[in-house]
Amino acid sequence: MLVDHHCHLDFPDLADELEGVLQRAHAAGVGAMVSISTRLRRFANLIAIADANANVFCSVGTHPHYAHEELDIPAEELVRLSAHPKVVAIGEAGLDYFYDNSPRAAQAEGFRRHIAAARATQLPLVIHARDADADVADILEAESAKGAFPAVLHCFTGGKELARRGLALGHYISFSGILTFKKSESLREVAALVPLDRLLVETDAPYLAPSPFRGKRNEPAYVVHTAAALAAVKGISPEELARITTQNFLRLYSKVPPAVMAQS
Repeated sequence: MLVDHHCHLDFPDLADELEGVLQRAHAAGVGAMVSISTRLRRFANLIAIADANANVFCSVGTHPHYAHEELDIPAEELVRLSAHPKVVAIGEAGLDYFYDNSPRAAQAEGFRRHIAAARATQLPLVIHARDADADVADILEAESAKGAFPAVLHCFTGGKELARRGLALGHYISFSGILTFKKSESLREVAALVPLDRLLVETDAPYLAPSPFRGKRNEPAYVVHTAAALAAVKGISPEELARITTQNFLRLYSKVPPAVMAQS
């Protein structure tokens, strides 16, 4: 049984045929999914999907692309919304210097607010980091000095130094379909260095479909292909990789009832 801990089931590409998406995920052996928040002002749509499906959970937060649009929402509101039983994480938040869709100062402020909420709730912070390795690591280290918080560097595409600094803080690292791409050898080298007990797999659906579906719409069922690629990197069977990453998920996402996996 696998977990797709990072997808976007409320995005139109998936929401428009949600029943089929969930059925295919179940058939592929995906026992649980976490649909990740990107805009707090659209949270009602997200929580409705989680409420309607026993094995779907969600996060609460603002993607760095939209940080400047939601700076009026304080950390306390994140904490309040996170009390809902289906909210199991904070984010995604972080820094994206590749697109720079939001001013960098706004991204950093939003990132720190989400860290404060993760620290207060002890729910895992879902970190978005793209072309901002040093600044992400610096903020994580500075904020960790104020008090520990759980976190995962999702859809990891950074270098070995960001991985090292994140792991040193006790955080997890998650790999998406990018790991399966032919030109991702440097990423596979990073994955080889991550301890087994800190690994997660995800789709980031509807984006980043793994080989052999690259260029097509992604969906949670395809996490099996990323898991197989990661198992090969680690020199273990796909079944063992599934067992380990599911254990890791339940440890990090401690609000998710383990019985959910047993019922899937």
